[in-house]
Amino acid sequence: MIDQLDRTTLGPLFKEIRLLKHMTLEQFYGNIATHVNNFSAIENGSRIIGKRLSKDIIDYHHINLKWLKNKEGTPFLSQVPDVHKRQKNTLVDQEPISRDVPFYNMQLADMVFEGPNAFQEVPEFYVNFRPFNDCTAYLPIYGDSMYPKFASGEIIAVKEVLNKNVIQWGEAYLVVANEQANNMVTVKLLYEHQDKSKLILRAVNPDFQGDTVVEKEAIVRLFIVKGKITRSQL
Repeated sequence: MIDQLDRTTLGPLFKEIRLLKHMTLEQFYGNIATHVNNFSAIENGSRIIGKRLSKDIIDYHHINLKWLKNKEGTPFLSQVPDVHKRQKNTLVDQEPISRDVPFYNMQLADMVFEGPNAFQEVPEFYVNFRPFNDCTAYLPIYGDSMYPKFASGEIIAVKEVLNKNVIQWGEAYLVVANEQANNMVTVKLLYEHQDKSKLILRAVNPDFQGDTVVEKEAIVRLFIVKGKITRSQL
């Protein structure tokens, strides 16, 4: 029956239900999705919510599908307990149910990487592709320095690395640096430097010769590239 719901109206309906439960965005969505700040755009109707994410919210909060479709009956299924009252117990420690990963259709150099969340922009949409559902985001890659591993225009799946001391040498990473490294934002292979406080960034394309060496402390965000998908898979 979820396929019969109009997802263009689900966001405002979820907001109505959230307010009925007297819950904040974090309380209502925090145990379901990792990017809670994006739900403001979903709730005001400027972004369409994904099918998988919709199902996770409906299942988690035991929302009445008939009410979502035509306001028939009550918003909640009466035979289940209220989740909000149970949040301080085991549910608050559960892993997020949703694995829909946001896609940002922007050039890396134009993105903002400041603040508590990895990405500040509102995603164009969400992708549910099981092999990369543990990732942080999907991003387009431009330029030829990583060809043929990644061709310009392809979509890469990246996962944020929180411990910069644990690096998979020889793998591709999205590196975001501060002014100490000229605010560089680039995708390169990472290699170990003899000085443990530094990293070597290397292109794949032999036309882009020469390593770039950066201080670890200059790196403000680091994401491992888990793989790539075609635009037809989005």
